[in-house]
Amino acid sequence: MAGTSTREIIVDLLKRHQQLSVTELAKKLDITEMAVRRHLHSLQKEEVVTSKLVRQAMGRPTQFYSLTMKGEHLFPRRYAPFTIGILQDVEEVAGKEMIDQLFESRRQRLLVEYKPLFKGKSFQEKVSQLVSLQNEQGYMVDVKEDDEQYHITEYNCPISEIAKQYPVACSCEKKLFQELLETDEISCRECMAIDKTSYCHYVVKKNKDR
Repeated sequence: MAGTSTREIIVDLLKRHQQLSVTELAKKLDITEMAVRRHLHSLQKEEVVTSKLVRQAMGRPTQFYSLTMKGEHLFPRRYAPFTIGILQDVEEVAGKEMIDQLFESRRQRLLVEYKPLFKGKSFQEKVSQLVSLQNEQGYMVDVKEDDEQYHITEYNCPISEIAKQYPVACSCEKKLFQELLETDEISCRECMAIDKTSYCHYVVKKNKDR
């Protein structure tokens, strides 16, 4: 554990033990409970750790701490290589057309799921809703507006490794955006999967009629 910070060790302990109290963490770390509380407070503010009161057979209820979903995601997950391997197997057995169908099915499923969230909203509100949905999925989106268009920049793409192998993922994503915003005036100026940039940049022309 040389070179590892106390807060990193706390996160590691919570991952290994599922939930621990301040007292248990202090014993494992050989530091004061006050120091543990300080680190936990910081981790809770960052939404990495959460807590709950658990009633004991004797004595007062005890506060136990555990990782949030955000905390769980700090640990490596090799989803991309696994998914790419499956897609390669599917392509070998059923051909490239089946891969295209799979991504198209994903687009249609997301459209059905998201479409009600856009109903009755102005074009500006639809753009804001799209940005919010993408942020919830971990795309780290920033949006800027000028007189004629919106510039949507995604600084993270959870499927970028997959899209490098199967660019149809990007085309389906763009088509989904067009359908949710009800406009054809979307262009992808830069794509981290195809252009090997550090971000994806979409330009959406304002739709003044909606």
